[in-house]
Amino acid sequence: MKILKYIGLIFLILLAYLLFYPVPIEPAKWTVPTPPTLTGKYAQNDKLAAIQHIFDGKCEGCEDVAVDSTGAIYGGNESGDIIKMTPDGSASVLVNTGGRPLGLHLDNQGNILVADAIKGLLSVSQAGEITTLSTTYGDVPFLFTDDLETDDEGVIYFSDASHRFGIHDYKLDLFEHQPNGRLLSYEPKTRKTKLLLDKLYFANGVAVSHDNDFVLVNETGKYRVTRYWLKGAKAGTSEVFIDNLPGFPDGISRGNDGIFWLTLVSPRDANLDGLMDKPFFRKMIARLPDAMQPAAQAYGFILGLDKDANIIHNLQDPKGGFAEITSVQQFGDKLYFGSLHAEDAVGMMPAP
Repeated sequence: MKILKYIGLIFLILLAYLLFYPVPIEPAKWTVPTPPTLTGKYAQNDKLAAIQHIFDGKCEGCEDVAVDSTGAIYGGNESGDIIKMTPDGSASVLVNTGGRPLGLHLDNQGNILVADAIKGLLSVSQAGEITTLSTTYGDVPFLFTDDLETDDEGVIYFSDASHRFGIHDYKLDLFEHQPNGRLLSYEPKTRKTKLLLDKLYFANGVAVSHDNDFVLVNETGKYRVTRYWLKGAKAGTSEVFIDNLPGFPDGISRGNDGIFWLTLVSPRDANLDGLMDKPFFRKMIARLPDAMQPAAQAYGFILGLDKDANIIHNLQDPKGGFAEITSVQQFGDKLYFGSLHAEDAVGMMPAP
């Protein structure tokens, strides 16, 4: 009988923990739109099974990659290293940022612009010298600098995924489902940072249009991409570019021939969707160990969109041979892929 009492006591303690232990989120209720089926324009296929793993073991957790005119590939790993990988197969550490480099982009001088989740917006020279460009806007510091891209004039457009939660607590931001993200710009000539959009749901990948007339930003928490107009009659306004995606949008980049390459890091999770209108239960999930919380599915998913959000390319790999794809960059006739968690290599395949 004593054993049963102890079991009952343990159960009550665990229940009290799940119900009342303080967590730093105030979840909002959201009625999730019915996800599209993987048919028609999203029809399943295995085109991404052609991805080759290159530089195996040399770029662990490289969420984004950048490619220069010599074919050298740059990636930022989990330890904070910016790694340069050359066509001859060698790899060397250019510098350690002391943070967590995520988005990478080369400027016109060959510097590597870095969206570092911890250190902010950085510029790294080919000699390994780090220049901090921006770490805050107004009174709100960047807690999760995520991705970036430049226009033809060198203006940097970048995202701060959340002003409440950093990279190690990214799930809390998704569980909370509050508009904590921002889209910003940085003008190198004036060294001024400007807020373009706030109240974004986990602001992630960023891409500037081929004509430099708008910028796209992924809202991972809303399964959508938002467009902010830079020029024309709509300048200074925003609108939904593509909505109700079948997965979590992560990276986006400007490719060739007017195409934007969009990564869906994982398909939608029906169980998570079912919890989005139940804030109380999401608080309970947030109290669980990380291993018991929803996790990304090993599934490759890339879309190629035109300027009107029409789906031109639908590339998938249900087996997830190169999984949790967080970025795709086109260089010439090839696509290069990065992955935040699942791979320790760079992915590469011919562009369709």
